[in-house]
Amino acid sequence: MIGAGFAGIAAAIKLANLGRTVTVLERLEQPGGRARRFEDRGFVFDMGPSWLWMPDVYDSVFRMAGSSIGERLDLVRLDPSYRVFFHDGPCDIPAGQHRVETLFNRLEPGSGKRFAEFLAEGHRKYRAGMKRYVWRPGHTPLEFLDPRDLPDLLRLSMFGSLAAHVRSFFSNPKIVDILEFPVLFLGARPEKTPALYSMMNYADTVLGTWYPMGGMHRIVEAMVDVARDLGVGFVYGADVNSVTERNGRVSGVVANGEHYPTHTVVAAADYHHVEQELLPAKWRRYGRTYWDQRVMAPSSVLFYMGIDCRLPELAHHNLFFDVPFEPHARTIYDEPAWPDDPRFYICVPSRTDPSVAPDDGCENLFVLIPAAPGLEHDGDAIERLFEKTMDRVKRQLGRDIRNRIIVRRNYAHRDFTEDYHAFRGNAYGLANTLRQTAFLKPKMRSKLPGLFFAGQLTTPGPGVPPSLISGQIAAVEANRWIEVRLRRERISA
Repeated sequence: MIGAGFAGIAAAIKLANLGRTVTVLERLEQPGGRARRFEDRGFVFDMGPSWLWMPDVYDSVFRMAGSSIGERLDLVRLDPSYRVFFHDGPCDIPAGQHRVETLFNRLEPGSGKRFAEFLAEGHRKYRAGMKRYVWRPGHTPLEFLDPRDLPDLLRLSMFGSLAAHVRSFFSNPKIVDILEFPVLFLGARPEKTPALYSMMNYADTVLGTWYPMGGMHRIVEAMVDVARDLGVGFVYGADVNSVTERNGRVSGVVANGEHYPTHTVVAAADYHHVEQELLPAKWRRYGRTYWDQRVMAPSSVLFYMGIDCRLPELAHHNLFFDVPFEPHARTIYDEPAWPDDPRFYICVPSRTDPSVAPDDGCENLFVLIPAAPGLEHDGDAIERLFEKTMDRVKRQLGRDIRNRIIVRRNYAHRDFTEDYHAFRGNAYGLANTLRQTAFLKPKMRSKLPGLFFAGQLTTPGPGVPPSLISGQIAAVEANRWIEVRLRRERISA
């Protein structure tokens, strides 16, 4: 197993559950990949994912080992789910469908009933997508051509846009912003994102927004504990240099000069890096032209901060939608550049969890700004973004927090590349456009027999729940490969 991120650990648990001996090689000194953490002067920062939706998918990993997410983690449902700062002030998005319907009715009379209809459709998409399509490896289009699936497929709205779908129900710009925001990190404008992804609004409103006490890295730690209980071994600081082959099939990997022989490899590291850097050219399915033509989801500019005062004006999750999105969107999707006045997100986990700050008088927060992938590192541009965001925070909160910062760390494209070998410095993988969906994504099965890929650059796509699913699918494929190989060896013997 290459990589101890969400996909890699999920794959390890699945393979161990199937009776296989598994070793996970991780180049960093801790598990989690993008979901690792760091500590500074008593502040504990989650470096990556901070938003927990679709807890049922997380639970599927623990259930493989006879446990549950409830047994392993202290989950808290957030209320409000998040706070949105518009140009005229903040708006809390409450937990629960009926309370959101009430909010929407205030913003647009009569929209509460339409929201119930909108969510009912999102529920059908979620049920159909999660039951049938998201768990398929995407080897060929034939996986999606079962006549029994046709009724569900027609209900998935694959060919209309999310933007058109939302506007067919609502006209209030604040409601539109609230319902379109979940696709921001899927890699395309709402106008180019399939309406299928209104199922994310169902996940948000009905399934809820959650937080594991201790931070998102606690999920990683709990998964590692489950994996170890099943006999999985973890080797940290193991930088994989190559994938080896013998007689036309995978035979192992080399990490730090040491060879690890194996029947199969699941690569849950960056797909582009593994295929283009760790495999001989003859086993690469894709070339430079293919990768140059991929549409990537945004990268991110992050500012981690420890503050020596409380910020009651902020919720746990905060979206700053106080400026128009179009100028920012152009710099992400159309004319890649550092944004001038972007929309951004602030996470303040210490509003929920005192353990992530050194004492009750401090706040732990980070700012995330979506940015185009592939930008050259520019320290001056990053500093300008920091000042812009702090100016906007000052305008909304009525006070300047810059002089209360006692810990600060920046993180951007170059860091994603150096730490994760991230293709074009991406943070979220491939964009979920129609031409990069399902079997049109980079194949989970390598051209080198016995090597399989998992994670956000392959099926089913970006995000933590899809990565957890990806790892489980890849594990099933790898186990099938082992069974076939051992059967052939027994016959030949």
